[in-house]
Amino acid sequence: MKRSQIRENIFKLLFRLDFHNSEDMKEQLNFYLDDIGLVQDYPEIKDDISKMTLEEKELVINTVKNIIDNIPEIDNKINEVSDNWKTSRMTKVDLTIIRLAVYEIQMDENVPDKVAINEAVELAKMYGTDKSKAFVNGVLSRFVD
Repeated sequence: MKRSQIRENIFKLLFRLDFHNSEDMKEQLNFYLDDIGLVQDYPEIKDDISKMTLEEKELVINTVKNIIDNIPEIDNKINEVSDNWKTSRMTKVDLTIIRLAVYEIQMDENVPDKVAINEAVELAKMYGTDKSKAFVNGVLSRFVD
């Protein structure tokens, strides 16, 4: 599975955080992984998550847990650089994408900054509004300048 597909799965799981408290996220992780298993049982569903290896599942789970553990710090960093757009005002999709990218830029040495930003912009194109791409890029560019 491509790293961008793994990142998309991480995004989908993190997005659930805005609708569930952190205590429920373990259950949400299990639901998500069960869904991945169900996809394997229905070949008519064209979804690459069915090809996720155990190692890739562990990467998704560990990354999600690390981000959840660091959300207060990540949100503080976002609030420091985003003028007039604090995390409380951001759309849930944009905030989730930005949190993931900030984690990768600031806390994951395996992801180059430019890759984190580019992948975040791609997620914004797929899941955000027409303005999300520029907004996400604008916020994240302040982390690498």
